[in-house]
Amino acid sequence: MKRAAVFLAGGIGITPFHSILLDAARRKLPHRIFLFYSNRRPEDAVFLDELQALEKQNANYTFVGTMTEMEKSKHSWQGERGLINKEMLAKYLKGAASPIYYIAGPPAMVTGLHKMLQEAGINDDDIRKEEFTGY
Repeated sequence: MKRAAVFLAGGIGITPFHSILLDAARRKLPHRIFLFYSNRRPEDAVFLDELQALEKQNANYTFVGTMTEMEKSKHSWQGERGLINKEMLAKYLKGAASPIYYIAGPPAMVTGLHKMLQEAGINDDDIRKEEFTGY
């Protein structure tokens, strides 16, 4: 059984995952891929429409967008709200085979998600992270 890939991204941290997801869809890779993409508002979310549409091209891909400041948005949003947390991950990752977690985004987000995963019992060998400074 192939291990699931779980991407946890915020802001421009989506950039490396965007390329990976497009390639996985194009090549029709058999891996289960989950993208949790956190932004303040939909208008701040780079590639949002494209990342949502990829679900139609790749049956192995699940998109979970979440917004943290919808009260400041001019757009509507039907997805998740709030920070990525253990409960949100559990809701979508039921049955995911031995996930490997990849985290990319602002340093505080990366640190917080890494700590949350460790507290949830995820082994550090199953966590990869990349911080994007300059926010």
